[in-house]
Amino acid sequence: MADKAAFIQLREQAIALRRAGKSRREIKELLAITSNWTLNEVLRGEPPQPWTWRPNAKDDLRAKARDLREQGLDYEEIVAELGVSKSSVSLWVRDLPRPPGLSYEESRKRSADGVRRYWAVEGPIREAERKAISAAAAAQIGQLNDREILIAGAIAYWCEGVKNKPYRRTDRVAFMNSDPGLIRFFLRFLEAAGVEREGLVYRLQIHETADVEAAQRFWLDVTQAHPTQFRRPTLKRHNPKTVRKNTGGDYHGCLRIDVLRGSALYRRIEGWAAAAMADLENSGQSAMPGPETWV
Repeated sequence: MADKAAFIQLREQAIALRRAGKSRREIKELLAITSNWTLNEVLRGEPPQPWTWRPNAKDDLRAKARDLREQGLDYEEIVAELGVSKSSVSLWVRDLPRPPGLSYEESRKRSADGVRRYWAVEGPIREAERKAISAAAAAQIGQLNDREILIAGAIAYWCEGVKNKPYRRTDRVAFMNSDPGLIRFFLRFLEAAGVEREGLVYRLQIHETADVEAAQRFWLDVTQAHPTQFRRPTLKRHNPKTVRKNTGGDYHGCLRIDVLRGSALYRRIEGWAAAAMADLENSGQSAMPGPETWV
């Protein structure tokens, strides 16, 4: 009991000296305290007076950290905002009450805001990288000659065009796609194959809720064809249960190109595609030439 009373008296004296502006070392000497543990115990919970604080280069950051903590930010957010270590933030704000947990809606909002900030910086960087790679690849290909156009066009047709079935042979050339660039290339392919533009007919296939007339004008501009070459559009019926993504001003439907009297052309395409896809070993080539040999 005597020891407890002595400790209480020592603590009162230490706190009084602390409030008088004495340093830890001065209190230790004045009260003849021999250990740091005892000094810590008698001063526990008693902060130094503000006028005893030494100037610190991070005092402004400490004040900002405390202000952000009082606004409800967590340690990670304060670290990101101030660019300091998490241990420093903990030291500066650990005496403040923990902010209440965020609601589900607020958490989603903060997460979405963080994603938007990230892509605002990262998006242009990645777009620049994509454009650089695409430009380098385009330069690698260069200008195509007629032979290369025939090879690429035959493969494109074999992917997107109408082909014979084992149970039905029609030898008909019909190509359909929604990409105006690919449509222009197919027309260029037909030109390289000796097909006259007058021997083509076109048909728009589009959803009935779209602007059919605007789409028809769009494809007329792409093909530079005469309006009489366009047949009546084929409209797809609307299904209310379907959530469509291909809507808006950029939706122009698909364009189908039919070659009149195209049986001979179909057989040539069949041969070109077969030759392009033939096994290299069977064709007598040991390997495909690398980019350094391209002209």
